[in-house]
Amino acid sequence: MSKKASKLKVEKNDEEWQQQLTPQQFMVTRRHGTEPAFSHPYNKDKREGVYRCICCGEPLFGSETKFDSGTGWPSFFSPASNGAVGEYEDNSLFMRRTEVRCTACDAHLGHVFPDGPEPTGKRYCINGMALSLAANKTESEE
Repeated sequence: MSKKASKLKVEKNDEEWQQQLTPQQFMVTRRHGTEPAFSHPYNKDKREGVYRCICCGEPLFGSETKFDSGTGWPSFFSPASNGAVGEYEDNSLFMRRTEVRCTACDAHLGHVFPDGPEPTGKRYCINGMALSLAANKTESEE
């Protein structure tokens, strides 16, 4: 996937986000929370498709970049396109990490670490709750 991410910025107030999202999705994406490890079905999901932002629908990660990191969160070695996600310094919880956010709506997605597989060497450790999988249809579903 080499398309560039949309440049339109999605902006909503807390009340609008709360009307759209479940309380758990709001906590993770808008309040920079984290779901419990191994709690989301996307962690083990092997379907092909595109993982989109639960808040704005922007494509963030393709299933071809997903891998089992053993951490308990869906992990990817590369975003769906250049500019799909932004990286920000995160010094919370007495740690130095790099936070990952959707560039279209600023939703907190998770963190990126330098211990992933080739070809990038990166591990985008993403909250499943921040994603929506648009699975590819099989011939029997069409």
